[in-house]
Amino acid sequence: MLYYLFQYLENQFSFPGASVFQFITFRAAAAFILSLLISSIYGKRIINYLRKQQVGETVRDLGLEGQKQKSGTPTMGGLIIIFATLIPVFLLTKLDNIYIVILIITTVWMGLIGFLDDYIKVFKKDKEGLKGKFKVLGQVGLGVIVGSMLYFNDGVTIKEQLPLDQQVMQENGRRKVFGEAHKSTKTTVPFFKDNELDYAKPLRFLGDGYEKYGWIIFIFITVFIVTGISNGANLTDGIDGLAAGSSAIIVVTLAAFAWVSGNIIFADYLDVMYIPNSGEMSVFILAFAGALIGFLWYNTFPAQVFMGDTGSLTIGGIIAVIAISIRKELLLPILAGIFVVENLSVIMQVSWFKYTRKKFGEGRRIFKMSPLHHHYQKLDYHESKIVVRFWIVGILLAVFTIVTLKLR
Repeated sequence: MLYYLFQYLENQFSFPGASVFQFITFRAAAAFILSLLISSIYGKRIINYLRKQQVGETVRDLGLEGQKQKSGTPTMGGLIIIFATLIPVFLLTKLDNIYIVILIITTVWMGLIGFLDDYIKVFKKDKEGLKGKFKVLGQVGLGVIVGSMLYFNDGVTIKEQLPLDQQVMQENGRRKVFGEAHKSTKTTVPFFKDNELDYAKPLRFLGDGYEKYGWIIFIFITVFIVTGISNGANLTDGIDGLAAGSSAIIVVTLAAFAWVSGNIIFADYLDVMYIPNSGEMSVFILAFAGALIGFLWYNTFPAQVFMGDTGSLTIGGIIAVIAISIRKELLLPILAGIFVVENLSVIMQVSWFKYTRKKFGEGRRIFKMSPLHHHYQKLDYHESKIVVRFWIVGILLAVFTIVTLKLR
């Protein structure tokens, strides 16, 4: 809203300083600061309200040190993250940008699913929360919506680099490096020089015109990634500060990728796919990062509030949608490696337990407990040490992900 206000003031009255709102970097920095202030200052009021409403976490006894003391800690703290993200977004972004619209839908959609899950746990006294099939249905539904919007909306296009012999000088004195904007199901493959993969290619057996059916595979991939990453974030939210801190590292990295992908000069310099208008996502992403960091003020050990599924499912959904929108989803196994490993640890543990129970008559375990962070708790590591070490690994993965821009 402020963007449009200052645009009007600039156009109609040449208002001093109004033009600064045209710069994505300024609005992204302002969004980060504003969301950080909202989550860190007003977060306390939300926590007090949750405590007053007796929205306390019911902790299952898993035999972990310090676990019983956490019983009754306010949950649904994800509301702090959601409000602290959306307020700066509505104030500082171009609300007619398709990528911003998609991210707002993602935030609200996954927030509602998580809220329902937490509501059932807290007020209905059902420790299982929202049934798994309904949770997955919601994740799949979001994947279908996001995939359809990214494929069919005319505002979602890419520009590909032209061969050197087709790059000509323009009237403005700049070389025309990219072709015309067009719809595409291509994505970026890390570590390869000619690093673009077209999701429609497996349909070549359909003959001429196979490209028009590419949306089927594109939407399927979107559903798979949204479901996988949101579940990974949900599983990572098991000890104080782990999910929020790891997510903040991931989203700051994605902000850099979004800005580069939406800037024609840096896209040319780094030889990456240029995605018109995607740079606007940087404003949303930094607002989200500020909200996560502000939330950490209350969520680090000993936590004054838990994010609950309201927060964790929302975080995972947003990260997945950002990565897909800037065609960097194949980097998620590296960048979101913490989420992936946490997910895999549960899959491995459950699969091996079922296999050995069937083969030997008794279930055996790979880890002392899954997800992976609980395994280290069982080894008597203090949860603060586990969290900080996971953060360090997350930073290393983020740096390596950025290096892939030139590592081909």
